[in-house]
Amino acid sequence: MILGVVSDTHGLLRPEAVQALRGVDQIIHAGDIGGPEILKTLESIAPVVAVRGNNDHGPWAQALPQTQLFDAGGPLIYVIHDIGELDMDPAAAGIRVVVAGHSHRPGQRERDGVLWFNPGSAGPRRFKLPIALGRLIIEPGAVRAEIVTLAL
Repeated sequence: MILGVVSDTHGLLRPEAVQALRGVDQIIHAGDIGGPEILKTLESIAPVVAVRGNNDHGPWAQALPQTQLFDAGGPLIYVIHDIGELDMDPAAAGIRVVVAGHSHRPGQRERDGVLWFNPGSAGPRRFKLPIALGRLIIEPGAVRAEIVTLAL
Protein backbone atom coordinates (compact mmCIF):
# COMPACT_ATOMS: atom_id res chain seq x y z
CA MET A 1 0.00 0.00 0.00
CA ILE A 2 1.26 3.48 -0.83
CA LEU A 3 0.05 6.52 1.06
CA GLY A 4 0.56 10.00 -0.36
CA VAL A 5 1.34 12.51 2.37
CA VAL A 6 0.91 16.28 2.01
CA SER A 7 0.84 19.22 4.35
CA ASP A 8 0.71 22.99 4.35
CA THR A 9 -0.95 23.51 0.98
CA HIS A 10 -2.42 26.80 2.26
CA GLY A 11 -4.97 26.83 -0.57
CA LEU A 12 -2.46 25.99 -3.33
CA LEU A 13 -2.45 22.47 -4.72
CA ARG A 14 0.15 22.56 -7.46
CA PRO A 15 -0.37 20.44 -10.60
CA GLU A 16 3.02 18.82 -9.87
CA ALA A 17 1.70 17.70 -6.47
CA VAL A 18 -1.46 16.28 -8.02
CA GLN A 19 0.64 14.38 -10.55
CA ALA A 20 2.96 13.02 -7.83
CA LEU A 21 -0.06 11.72 -5.88
CA ARG A 22 -1.63 9.84 -8.78
CA GLY A 23 -1.68 6.10 -8.15
CA VAL A 24 -1.53 6.22 -4.34
CA ASP A 25 -3.99 4.13 -2.34
CA GLN A 26 -4.79 6.83 0.21
CA ILE A 27 -3.80 10.43 0.95
CA ILE A 28 -2.95 11.99 4.29
CA HIS A 29 -3.15 15.77 4.63
CA ALA A 30 -1.44 16.97 7.81
CA GLY A 31 -3.19 20.33 8.03
CA ASP A 32 -3.06 23.94 6.90
CA ILE A 33 -5.17 22.84 3.98
CA GLY A 34 -6.47 26.27 3.04
CA GLY A 35 -9.95 25.38 1.81
CA PRO A 36 -12.41 22.59 1.08
CA GLU A 37 -11.57 22.67 -2.65
CA ILE A 38 -8.13 21.23 -1.84
CA LEU A 39 -9.75 18.24 -0.12
CA LYS A 40 -12.18 17.76 -3.02
CA THR A 41 -9.32 17.63 -5.51
CA LEU A 42 -7.41 15.18 -3.33
CA GLU A 43 -10.52 13.01 -2.90
CA SER A 44 -10.74 12.73 -6.69
CA ILE A 45 -7.35 10.96 -6.54
CA ALA A 46 -7.78 8.68 -3.49
CA PRO A 47 -9.54 8.51 -0.11
CA VAL A 48 -8.30 11.27 2.23
CA VAL A 49 -7.48 11.38 5.94
CA ALA A 50 -7.05 15.02 6.99
CA VAL A 51 -6.53 17.06 10.13
CA ARG A 52 -7.11 20.74 10.81
CA GLY A 53 -4.07 23.02 10.92
CA ASN A 54 -3.64 26.26 12.84
CA ASN A 55 -4.50 28.27 9.67
CA ASP A 56 -7.64 26.28 8.79
CA HIS A 57 -10.71 28.29 9.81
CA GLY A 58 -14.43 28.33 9.10
CA PRO A 59 -17.19 25.74 9.16
CA TRP A 60 -15.46 23.39 6.68
CA ALA A 61 -12.35 23.32 8.91
CA GLN A 62 -14.29 22.89 12.16
CA ALA A 63 -15.58 19.60 10.75
CA LEU A 64 -12.00 18.28 10.65
CA PRO A 65 -10.40 16.71 13.72
CA GLN A 66 -7.18 18.09 15.17
CA THR A 67 -5.70 14.59 15.21
CA GLN A 68 -6.46 11.29 13.53
CA LEU A 69 -5.40 7.76 14.39
CA PHE A 70 -5.95 5.12 11.75
CA ASP A 71 -4.89 1.63 10.81
CA ALA A 72 -3.06 1.53 7.48
CA GLY A 73 -3.44 -2.18 6.94
CA GLY A 74 -1.31 -3.07 9.93
CA PRO A 75 0.70 -0.15 11.28
CA LEU A 76 -1.10 2.52 13.29
CA ILE A 77 -0.58 6.03 11.94
CA TYR A 78 -1.19 9.15 14.00
CA VAL A 79 -1.69 12.46 12.16
CA ILE A 80 -1.32 15.87 13.83
CA HIS A 81 -0.50 19.24 12.32
CA ASP A 82 1.94 20.61 14.90
CA ILE A 83 4.19 18.01 16.52
CA GLY A 84 4.66 20.46 19.41
CA GLU A 85 1.05 19.74 20.42
CA LEU A 86 1.57 15.98 20.73
CA ASP A 87 0.49 15.04 24.26
CA MET A 88 1.21 11.31 24.38
CA ASP A 89 3.95 8.74 23.89
CA PRO A 90 3.37 7.17 20.45
CA ALA A 91 5.62 4.17 21.16
CA ALA A 92 3.70 3.34 24.35
CA ALA A 93 0.42 3.65 22.44
CA GLY A 94 1.54 1.18 19.77
CA ILE A 95 1.73 3.82 17.05
CA ARG A 96 4.21 3.03 14.27
CA VAL A 97 4.15 6.35 12.35
CA VAL A 98 3.54 9.96 13.41
CA VAL A 99 2.80 12.32 10.52
CA ALA A 100 3.00 16.07 11.14
CA GLY A 101 3.39 19.24 9.11
CA HIS A 102 3.50 22.86 10.30
CA SER A 103 7.24 23.52 9.95
CA HIS A 104 7.23 23.28 6.12
CA ARG A 105 10.53 21.40 6.57
CA PRO A 106 10.52 17.86 5.11
CA GLY A 107 12.17 15.21 7.22
CA GLN A 108 12.02 11.77 8.73
CA ARG A 109 13.61 10.00 11.64
CA GLU A 110 13.05 6.83 13.58
CA ARG A 111 13.05 6.74 17.38
CA ASP A 112 11.90 3.98 19.73
CA GLY A 113 10.30 2.10 16.85
CA VAL A 114 8.27 5.13 15.71
CA LEU A 115 8.78 6.77 12.33
CA TRP A 116 8.37 10.55 12.63
CA PHE A 117 7.52 11.94 9.19
CA ASN A 118 7.03 15.48 7.91
CA PRO A 119 6.35 15.72 4.17
CA GLY A 120 7.23 19.42 4.04
CA SER A 121 5.02 21.92 2.26
CA ALA A 122 3.31 21.19 -1.04
CA GLY A 123 1.89 24.72 -1.19
CA PRO A 124 3.43 28.19 -1.28
CA ARG A 125 7.20 28.33 -0.83
CA ARG A 126 8.34 29.43 2.62
CA PHE A 127 11.81 30.87 2.96
CA LYS A 128 14.20 28.73 0.92
CA LEU A 129 12.60 25.42 1.87
CA PRO A 130 11.81 22.96 -0.91
CA ILE A 131 8.31 22.33 -2.21
CA ALA A 132 7.73 18.71 -1.25
CA LEU A 133 5.34 15.95 -0.34
CA GLY A 134 5.89 12.41 0.82
CA ARG A 135 5.00 8.79 0.44
CA LEU A 136 4.65 6.08 3.05
CA ILE A 137 5.16 2.61 1.63
CA ILE A 138 3.47 -0.04 3.75
CA GLU A 139 4.82 -3.56 3.28
CA PRO A 140 4.30 -6.67 5.42
CA GLY A 141 6.05 -5.89 8.69
CA ALA A 142 7.66 -2.67 7.44
CA VAL A 143 6.98 0.98 6.73
CA ARG A 144 9.32 3.19 4.79
CA ALA A 145 9.05 6.84 3.91
CA GLU A 146 10.29 8.95 1.07
CA ILE A 147 10.31 12.68 0.46
CA VAL A 148 9.36 13.79 -3.05
CA THR A 149 10.78 17.20 -3.95
CA LEU A 150 8.70 18.84 -6.65
CA ALA A 151 10.62 20.37 -9.54
CA LEU A 152 9.19 23.83 -10.16
